[in-house]
Amino acid sequence: MITPRRTTRRPFAPGIAPPREPVDPARIGRRGVRRRAKGMDAGAVAAALEEALFYARQDSRHEDQGDDIRGRAELAEWERLSRLLAAAAPGTVYDPDADDVVQAELATDAAAAASREAELREAARIAARADELQALRELGTLEQTEPREGDEAVRDELTRRAGSYVQPDVDAWLARALAAHRGHYADPAAREAAAGLLHPPLLAHAALLAALAQVVPGADVAQLQFAARLAAADSEAVGELAAFLTRAVTPGSRA
Repeated sequence: MITPRRTTRRPFAPGIAPPREPVDPARIGRRGVRRRAKGMDAGAVAAALEEALFYARQDSRHEDQGDDIRGRAELAEWERLSRLLAAAAPGTVYDPDADDVVQAELATDAAAAASREAELREAARIAARADELQALRELGTLEQTEPREGDEAVRDELTRRAGSYVQPDVDAWLARALAAHRGHYADPAAREAAAGLLHPPLLAHAALLAALAQVVPGADVAQLQFAARLAAADSEAVGELAAFLTRAVTPGSRA
């Protein structure tokens, strides 16, 4: 059995803001144009566009300005605003709050921010649960712990912390819980979802334990330790063996 390694690693430290989004020169350029254009009418925007075109021509003469992402974005935004006001009623001034493009971008940004926040919360939850299971392992009480929804991801976190080495005690705990329908695995939907979240040897181990429980009801866990070794050696064959045993003990089925 692998000796648990004490760790306090976290996806991010409490109280420290998560990393900011990478700087986007094009977005900065568009936002700057919109701030400047707010309250301008079609004539003022057309004048600003001419100015932007002038500077774009000037920059094109210099090789070091050939990759000016922000400048190109600013020019493109002035051109868009010019078309927008040209198609509007006379006397209309630019208002970002009434600009469908701007509002769509804001909605997209808000959705992305909410998604990032949810990911950070989930990462924090996984890290906290991994710390909890790590402590239970050190106390020798992991086996008495009921698995919860999301523990598949926690298992992956513990494996990552161990340098990607599979930890047999954690995998055996999950396999026995899955086979016995303990914790959230009492829900058939959770067991079905686990098939796509846990790696094949663990799933094969669980399937064999479930089949052996039907063949030898009440068998002690210590008597079935061979199941994990078989699953690690050839998970596909063990899965087939589990299916065969299940058919053999199920009334009306054909082995």
